[in-house]
Amino acid sequence: MPTYDYECKNCGHHFEHFQPMADDPLTLCPECKTESLRRLIGGGMGVIFKGSGFYVNDAKKSSSTSQPLKDKTEKPKKEAVTASSGSSQSA
Repeated sequence: MPTYDYECKNCGHHFEHFQPMADDPLTLCPECKTESLRRLIGGGMGVIFKGSGFYVNDAKKSSSTSQPLKDKTEKPKKEAVTASSGSSQSA
């Protein structure tokens, strides 16, 4: 859920409010109790990724790291084809 900035047109009170995106914007000022709030458009904050993984802004890993992963994925496919053709010959 995002945090929205609000400002009162009547008294100038400025505050932040944490609310779901689907909720309607607030209209009642908590200071002067008038319905003169407006939601401000802010830059927001960037996306924060936690944990391991590859993201667009990460540096590309060396080819020696990615090469074994390709070999591992190819070996089971070849073994599966060999095993399936071996079982069909014995039947």
